[in-house]
Amino acid sequence: MHLDAPTRDRIAATLTEIACEAGEILRSYHGGDCPHVLKRDGSPASLADTASEAMILAALARHWPDIPVVAEETAYDRPPSELFFLVDPLDGTRDFLAGNHEYSVNIGLVQGDRPVASALAAPGLGRVWGGGADAFEAAIVAGRPGAHRAIAVRPVPADGLVALVSNRHGDAETEACLSALPLGGRRGAASALKFCLIASGEADIYVRCGPTMEWDTAAGDHVLTSAGGCVVVSSGQPITYGHHARHYRNGPFAALGDRTYASRLALPARSPAPRRTVGATAESLRPVSPAR
Repeated sequence: MHLDAPTRDRIAATLTEIACEAGEILRSYHGGDCPHVLKRDGSPASLADTASEAMILAALARHWPDIPVVAEETAYDRPPSELFFLVDPLDGTRDFLAGNHEYSVNIGLVQGDRPVASALAAPGLGRVWGGGADAFEAAIVAGRPGAHRAIAVRPVPADGLVALVSNRHGDAETEACLSALPLGGRRGAASALKFCLIASGEADIYVRCGPTMEWDTAAGDHVLTSAGGCVVVSSGQPITYGHHARHYRNGPFAALGDRTYASRLALPARSPAPRRTVGATAESLRPVSPAR
């Protein structure tokens, strides 16, 4: 199936509407005592995650009933098809439970092995991004996207790259990659928001060598790529999606505003580690309290 540029733009606009609606569900739980449990892999799953995912799955089924969805909480092991959605209904659950506003809703449409349309909403910040043929940003107004504004990556500042670093997931390999580059500063940020901050010209690079899943990255990857940046793996090639055989695990990657820096990276040439169970099952969960 050929998706031309206007079709991709229309899909992206609809996905931003869906992501913002899901964001309103998340906002209703944020800052309160949101019930949550630990999955087998040690990551939390909350009532906000599952409520957001249920709403997104229903909305995608209404608009595109023939396109399958791979989603973090309840549809995480479905095989892909030529066209499929990757959904993270609440990226940054730990930060969400701790009261941090930098959480997101990620929805990406993948064709083959690369995303072709996406939306990423940051309801706690009142911002939403979309990518079809081009990338755009909008304010969230009364739970819906406002007027779209075209975005693009920026030239690297004269005083060096601004690197976005995770608030929770630093590691020696990531540090080694960053230390080899001409950095002018670092900024902490949570969730897939980092891709969109680079796309909006607010930072320059995000390196992640620790484990992530495809639904963590697909939406933000496409927004950044549509804005003129790239997300690459150790070979220097774009990161790819639909790897059911490895349970949708990503390997190390770097998100860049300036593509020319891809050749200067020294990402580990490592295959994704085998994934432990992602979805929640009743016998594997135990109640936990938010980290403060």
